Amino acid sequence: MGRGKLRIYLGAAPGVGKTYAMLSEAHRRAARGTDVVVGFVEDHGRPRTAELLDGLEQIPRRAVEQRGRTLTEMDTDAVLRRRPAVALVDELAHTNVPGTRNAKRWQDVEELLKAGVDVVSTVNIQHLESLGDVVHSITGVQQSETVPDEVVRRADQIELVDMSPQALRRRMAHGNIYAPDKVDAALSNYFRPGNLTALRELALLWTADRVDEYLQQYRSEHRIRSTWQARERIVVGLTGGPEGRTLLRRAARVAAKGSGSEILAVHITSRAGMAAASPKELLVQRKLVEDLGGSYHQVLGDDVPTALLEFARGVNASQVVLGSSRRKAWQYVFGPGVGATVARDSGPDIDVHIVTHEEAARGRGLPVARGSRLGRSRIVAGWLAGIGGPALLTLALTSVQPRPDLANDVLLYLALAVLAALLGGVLPALAAAAIGTVLLNYYFTPPTRTLTVADPTNLVAMVVFFAVAVSVASVVDLAARRTHQAARLRAESQILSFLAGSVLRGETSLEALLERVRETFGMHSVALLERENDVEPWTCEGSVGPNPSPRPEDADVDMPVGDHMALALDGRVLPAEDRRVLAAFAAQAAVVVDRRRLVGEAERARQLAEGNKIRTALLAAVSHDLRTPLAAIKAAVSSLRSDDVSWSEEDEAELLAGIEEGTDRLDHLVGNLLDMSRLQTGTVTPLIREADLDEVVPMALGGVPEAGVELDIPEALPMVAVDPGLLERAVANIVENAVKYSPDGAPVLVSASALGERVELRVVDRGPGVPDTEKDRIFAPFQRYGDVPRGTGVGLGLAVARGFAEAMGGTLDAEDTPGGGMTMVLTLRAAAGRPPSRPGLSAQVTS
Repeated sequence: MGRGKLRIYLGAAPGVGKTYAMLSEAHRRAARGTDVVVGFVEDHGRPRTAELLDGLEQIPRRAVEQRGRTLTEMDTDAVLRRRPAVALVDELAHTNVPGTRNAKRWQDVEELLKAGVDVVSTVNIQHLESLGDVVHSITGVQQSETVPDEVVRRADQIELVDMSPQALRRRMAHGNIYAPDKVDAALSNYFRPGNLTALRELALLWTADRVDEYLQQYRSEHRIRSTWQARERIVVGLTGGPEGRTLLRRAARVAAKGSGSEILAVHITSRAGMAAASPKELLVQRKLVEDLGGSYHQVLGDDVPTALLEFARGVNASQVVLGSSRRKAWQYVFGPGVGATVARDSGPDIDVHIVTHEEAARGRGLPVARGSRLGRSRIVAGWLAGIGGPALLTLALTSVQPRPDLANDVLLYLALAVLAALLGGVLPALAAAAIGTVLLNYYFTPPTRTLTVADPTNLVAMVVFFAVAVSVASVVDLAARRTHQAARLRAESQILSFLAGSVLRGETSLEALLERVRETFGMHSVALLERENDVEPWTCEGSVGPNPSPRPEDADVDMPVGDHMALALDGRVLPAEDRRVLAAFAAQAAVVVDRRRLVGEAERARQLAEGNKIRTALLAAVSHDLRTPLAAIKAAVSSLRSDDVSWSEEDEAELLAGIEEGTDRLDHLVGNLLDMSRLQTGTVTPLIREADLDEVVPMALGGVPEAGVELDIPEALPMVAVDPGLLERAVANIVENAVKYSPDGAPVLVSASALGERVELRVVDRGPGVPDTEKDRIFAPFQRYGDVPRGTGVGLGLAVARGFAEAMGGTLDAEDTPGGGMTMVLTLRAAAGRPPSRPGLSAQVTS
């Protein structure tokens, strides 16, 4: 059974109607006779969405117990047993309740697809993993539920569900998205017009990139070489000269005129045209193009204009930006130049911009040849000079009077042989020498009109002429071949130098390396294949381009890497000399794979080591710090239960107070241990909303003696975007730690102030303080500083407080208190100018 098809409705923002669109699609399919079931759909209490569930078969959800609550998740096994043709699975980025088989819902969807079930799903643009930081910077909300971009990109169909910000806010105001008590806060926070506009642009750009991938795949499959100007792509030709920066900035200005334009800088590694490259300058220009939002490419090509146009057509570029030639006027006798050739051969589908710059017409020092290889036109010209040239020269010499002597005739024919060698190589020159010898003998050596030579001196002259012509032709041909070999070796050295630089820079992206291979050798697709042994099937470690070969023997070019790895290229057969560079790329690809595996193993080892450290510290805490209050509780209980002693009411009250104190201490220690465990496993999910510090902080001081803390929180302080529960626990730990170290009679000061878009909460004590070298260590788990007596804690309070602060987007740092002591500074994000949110409303939107 084949793999199922995945269709995704991509929402630009919550509430645009992606679930409604999915259900409408389900009804259309069901009306056509398709077997459609609802695996999981969340209507969020929206009546119109709930109405569309009527008439569709719904698979019962699976109930999962979680901390005393019963939650429901999609029953993947039930859907697989039902085996429908199409399953509806809402909220692709959803995180399943711990205890289910898969951590993420997209992993459930992957199981359905592998079983041959078509899936229709939904996801919002803010839940794409690559856009998490961007969405956070725009909305101020950190998305806790994300889905890898590659999962969405692999979908067979993606349909964007969009709505203007004004229309979406009207839907919100009418109560079509959230309950009425949550509307005001949502409109003033997440659903502000600016936020919605930015999310909409992100969705459109991301979808445009996906559409562009489909277009490139279609053009490749149908071998379409002409440019389709569906999107502006600007290719900038770099020579490695100083004018490159001018070209890049000019291209950036051209790109800025059209939204979505893309800049691709390319350097053709070759002797001709664009070969006078400075590696240092190219490195500077590469950084510049990346700063401008473009990409840098290096392509191996012997004929620069052809290679440049091949690259431009391969990426479906609509414009090419080149600098005006640096050659002087007399150097144009060697050819029209790269710019003129590209403009001539670009055709009607690519616009060529020739940009003037300060280096124009200043010369390159040496003439620039038209190509390191002898092109077809030069070979034809060489044969014309070698065959037709002697005939024309003979006609000219026989028609002039007075006729030159034989020595001059020999020199003229020798010059013609040299010209043929310069143009077409050794064979045309040999032809010119042979034909010239015969014509010299027949027309100009006495007796004329015969092939005999009367004077031995003339015979020696013709023999010397033929020998010199052959020698000159051989030398010219050898020089041309050596020049070509030198150019090729220089090109290879530049490619290998770039490859070595990527190794030193620690670049570990396999896909980027394979893309470099594809561009360098002009291939359609490149894949790195690996297998366990000689009998196991090949698996693909990474690939670029459409339809990569599944086996090395199916590819046009395969390059073995060790015994069980190979690089497979499709597009054309490479000459033998190119395989040296390809072998270097293949070796680097193997290094990247090994490095990626080593990094993974190192990370697992680090986690194991951290886990061992935590377990060791936990055992130490259990062996002493937890047993101390337990021993006190047991002693008090044993005393109360003893029949040998008659306790007074005061004694019983004291023993009961000791039990209560030990229980509170034990509860605090266990609470911190559980909090640290949640932070270590990454399961802390803050529920961010707006809160007032003057409401949260006093609640955190419940376990601290009232006389031990001075509170100074202005009423006009801006609200903060926090999880009130986590903030309360963090402040409680900080204050308890400060009270523990403060001397008797010196209260701890808790004050707050606004600083720009941040709010700082300062907890000031007058204790012994901490040296600067130890300030970071006190935030590590199970660390206690100084001579604090055992049994007063396990050293988790500050570690938990910092973990909670960072989970809410804040920071916790230690500073010295002027006059002695230590000040803990808790910095939080302010929500200045926003009205208080209604109770129960979270700023985190997941639908």
